[in-house]
This record gives sequence, C-alpha cells and structure tokens, in this order.
Amino acid sequence: MKFEKVGIEGMAYSLPSEIVTSVQLEERLAPLYDRLNLHPGRLELMTGIKERRFWPAGLKPSFASAEAGIKLLETGIAPDGIDLLIHSAVCRDRLEPATASYVHGLMKLAGNTQILDVSNACLGFVNAVILAAGMIECGQIDRAMIVAGENGKPLVDRTIDLLNDSKLNRRDIKPYFANLTIGASAVAWSIARRDLIDENAPILGVSACETDTSHNHLCEGDTEGDGLIMQTDSEELLHAGISVAQRAWDKFTKSSGWSPQTPEFIVTHQVGKAHTSAVFESLGLSLSKNFSTYETLGNCGSVSLPITYSIACEKAPQRRTQPCSMLGIGSGLSSIMLSINP
Repeated sequence: MKFEKVGIEGMAYSLPSEIVTSVQLEERLAPLYDRLNLHPGRLELMTGIKERRFWPAGLKPSFASAEAGIKLLETGIAPDGIDLLIHSAVCRDRLEPATASYVHGLMKLAGNTQILDVSNACLGFVNAVILAAGMIECGQIDRAMIVAGENGKPLVDRTIDLLNDSKLNRRDIKPYFANLTIGASAVAWSIARRDLIDENAPILGVSACETDTSHNHLCEGDTEGDGLIMQTDSEELLHAGISVAQRAWDKFTKSSGWSPQTPEFIVTHQVGKAHTSAVFESLGLSLSKNFSTYETLGNCGSVSLPITYSIACEKAPQRRTQPCSMLGIGSGLSSIMLSINP
C-alpha cells in the first residue's frame, strides 16, 4: 500500500509512575533461583532490559489509553474533529462492549466518532494505522485517533507466583521467561489528511505485510482462573519472526525503492537486545540507526513501536521529517514494514 495523502498529526504517550527493575523481579523469584541454582542478573543480561513500568494491577486499559488520548487532545486537536477512534491494544477492558467505547466516553468525544477495537498481538497499533490511513486515503474520513494502553503487571505477577510455587525444572521454565520482559505504557496518535496538518508533520509512505500463521502456536496467552498466563517458545519465535520479517522487508524494498541505507533512523517492535540485533543483522541494517526504549520500558505489546517513535521525535524534533523505517511484528505471525517521510 502506498499512501500519498496521510500524515501523523500528533503523538502523545503516558507512562506509569511505578518503576520495577529486573533486579527487583529477580528478588521476588528468589525461591526459584535458589531451587535451580540460577544466578541473579541473568534477566537483564539476556534481555538488555534494566527496568519496566507498571500501573496498578486493576487499572483498566481504557483508562491508560484515554490518559494518552487526552494528552493528545490538549495539543489542540478538537474532540469533534475525530471521525474514527480505534483501540488497538492486546489488553482490553472486557469482551463486550469494545474498549474503544470506554475510551470514547472518558475522552468525551463527539457522537460523530466511529469506534472499534483492533487486536493483533503486538502489531495491533500498526494494523490500526494502516486501516485508518486507507480510509483517509480514499476519502471516507479526514482524521482518526489510534490509542493503545497495555499493563503487564497481572501477567508478570501471575508468572512469578507460578514459577515460585511449581516444581518446574530449567527446561520447563523457558516458556514463561519472556513474560518477565513485559511492561506497561500507553500511546495515542492522530493521523489525518496532509492538508489538515503541519507541513513538518511525519508523512506516511509505503507499507508491506507478510503473514505466516503456521507459527501461531509459538506464543499463546489466555486467562487462567482470575489471572493471565502466556507461554512463548522464544528461540523458535525469534527464528520464525526473522524469516517473516525478511519476506516483509523484501516486499517493502521492492515497492518503496528503499535500501538499508535509506532510513536515517529505524524503530522496531521492542522485544529486547537479542531480537533487535538479530533482526537488524538479517535485514542488513545498521544498528547505529536504531532507536530503542526496551532498556527502560521493556516490551509493552502494541504500544512499544509507536511510543518508541513518539519518544524518538520528542528527544530530537528533527526526526519528524527524517526518513524512518518502522518494522513491526506480532505473534501469529505477521510483520508490517512502514516508511515515514518517503
């Protein structure tokens, strides 16, 4: 898909106040570490994640998403000018109604705003951007707001309890280890017709997608009683993800004309240092162009990629007009590549 009429009007994000270090998580895992003779420090060493943030376990995703959305409205976007609101997080308030309905109410948006949820693991936000941009491109709407709010605390708490209370051996704990990388945050973007936004706003370019659902069993999460649980075959997921990303990158470079040298900076889904290094190496990209947040935010699901781009532009406003490659991937498996400022 090639976009010619759509740009990012505004970006905002919200971070929880509670900061939890990898050392603190390992202290809570002392029974497991003592039983299996594991050395403290392995979590940060393996992932590169020093800390992550959490909202209270009971905080609903709609509150987090609305907090970021309200910050975005405060930049000058009129509530009655939003034609479409999409909530795109893995976390949601409940099965019915759509979490977007709660966000709409909390933000006091107008009655003309269409609402819906989009969910596709960690790729949901990027999927929502592509869907909304297509509607803008063909003239159905003028402006859309995409929001996502993730909170990994319930999953991390349940995982620690499971690991400490069980008789799992070193091999058995592997499917649960990735859960300890999860964090929390929220993000909101407004995308709109180019003639409605600032001339220095980031502009959407070309997107390409690759999906291979033969790998959909490699990362599965669900409710278990009153809690959440997720199991991940991290090694196989890494290999499969790289393969899917390579095919998506090949499609992207053919349709966009970009090479690994074209983007001035690159943002990927924030899993950790091993995943980042492997993806960059497989695509022939320079790690010097990488902007990352996993070191202090961990893996925040669908929020990770958009909040990382938002923070990158906040820290260096000139990035808003620089060519950027967004490399998204989500369990299932799907990968989407999107160029900014073609």
